[in-house]
Amino acid sequence: MGTVLGAMRNVRWHELQHAYGSASQVPVVLSRIAWGDAPNSDEALSDLERWIGTPPVFDSTAATVPFLWELARTDTVRSRAGVLDLLARVLATGNADHPAWTRAAHDAVAAGRETAARLAGPPALTAATPPASPAPAVRTAAARLAAAIDRHACPACPAPGPRGA
Repeated sequence: MGTVLGAMRNVRWHELQHAYGSASQVPVVLSRIAWGDAPNSDEALSDLERWIGTPPVFDSTAATVPFLWELARTDTVRSRAGVLDLLARVLATGNADHPAWTRAAHDAVAAGRETAARLAGPPALTAATPPASPAPAVRTAAARLAAAIDRHACPACPAPGPRGA
């Protein structure tokens, strides 16, 4: 699988569930998002959204989120803005019967706050490399997600402490 999504092999996907059953196909769908052409990537993202991003969240949701952050950071992924939007949907979704799953999924999204801020901001200027700015849709989706993380509050998650604490 290369370096992008390489750690997927460390997750016991067959032991996890999504909205329609076993999460064993999640790695295939993540790979289609990572390397598929635009229609294939969009279709895979739509499938994943139905599996993990619609109420309620499942145990596979928290396991999937770090890989979504990896896709959001990867310049070659065609549907980066859609990936960021899916992360925002996960943050807005819960599971009243399984608050631990909700908190794990929300914590996994919040863990990528710095990535969202970096993608939302201006490109970094370095002498060695010309600036590579994300597309406007990516910057916009990242800014929305960073703001959603900052104002997130739900019964499953503890109240946020002061920033930088």
